[in-house]
Amino acid sequence: MELLQYTEAHRRFRQRLQAFLAAEVIPYVDQWEADHITPKSIWRKMGQNGFLCPMVSPEYGGLGGDFLYSVIVAEEMAKTRHTGLAATLHSDVVVPYIESYGSDAIKRQFLPGCVDGSIITAVAMTEPGAGSDLAGMQTTAEEDGDWVILNGSKTFISNGINADLVVLAARDPQVENPYQAISLYLLPDGTPGFKRGRRLEKMGWHSQDTAELFFTNCRIPAAYRLGEKGMGFLMLMEKLQQERLACAVGAIVAAESILAYTMEYCRTTKANGKPLSKRQAIQFALVEMATEVKIGRTFVDRLVMSHIARENVVIETSMAKYWTTDLARRMADRSMDVIGDFAMLEACPIARAFRDVRVMAIFAGTNEIMKGIAAKFMGL
Repeated sequence: MELLQYTEAHRRFRQRLQAFLAAEVIPYVDQWEADHITPKSIWRKMGQNGFLCPMVSPEYGGLGGDFLYSVIVAEEMAKTRHTGLAATLHSDVVVPYIESYGSDAIKRQFLPGCVDGSIITAVAMTEPGAGSDLAGMQTTAEEDGDWVILNGSKTFISNGINADLVVLAARDPQVENPYQAISLYLLPDGTPGFKRGRRLEKMGWHSQDTAELFFTNCRIPAAYRLGEKGMGFLMLMEKLQQERLACAVGAIVAAESILAYTMEYCRTTKANGKPLSKRQAIQFALVEMATEVKIGRTFVDRLVMSHIARENVVIETSMAKYWTTDLARRMADRSMDVIGDFAMLEACPIARAFRDVRVMAIFAGTNEIMKGIAAKFMGL
């Protein structure tokens, strides 16, 4: 029995997305991986076909759908076995800051472009000396009349090369309490003093353009601040439940995809005249893998239901983020053991999966941070 209740509209949306990805994305994934970047043109096609920001209000060009539309996009994108077209990051992590905290003028200026794919977004929090510890942030924002002047740098920024608009976390140097000093600002591409550093070469996520960003006396209108001054830390915390749930959805689909490939490989590959799947040791390994994946899927689907119902599931999403990303790592590692030598070759999708899933335990808050959050809210 499926926990998530998809409507006919949801099912049609998934079918359209599957057809789009089969025609416009999957045939080009290997080239994007080799190029280490995804072309902006595919973002525009995604947006023009209604697959970006499905929860944004129709007033700004979106579908006005529920979170299940975002789950569908996350699931189907994960099945393409690449990470460069980071639709979930754009639609479910970055754009909600604009929609929730931006003024009406800001929403009208930027949201339609976010929906149609002409604006690609990124969120810039991590710094060379401050990762999960936002209190250690050094990038500054100083007011100058109707302007704000930004100085500093960020690193490990996903969509860093392609981004047309950055949601930037910066602190007021005049405020001592670091948790009351942080605000969020919109920084458009082309702002004088805004420069991109090198595209970072990573062990995985090759088609994802991860970069360093630098800000030298960047002047932006004070109206580009999101929400109230000094409320940035609380705003970031408020949105992390959805971000970490989106990570868990992506991780469980990655684990499912690894399992599906491994099972098919064992059914169709013979050793000594018999399929690998007829060996007891292989059968036991596959059953163990399938059991863990089913447990993870049930947990994640239940959290999706709770999130849609606007329940506070901070503890559970922290648990899910660390457990499912660890699960994806275990699935990739076990798959390599089961498949053997062929899994070492680039011709085998498990080689890419092994590289790609590793970082999932690190971004959006490390898994150790997730356990710490759960422990705190559990009163431990």
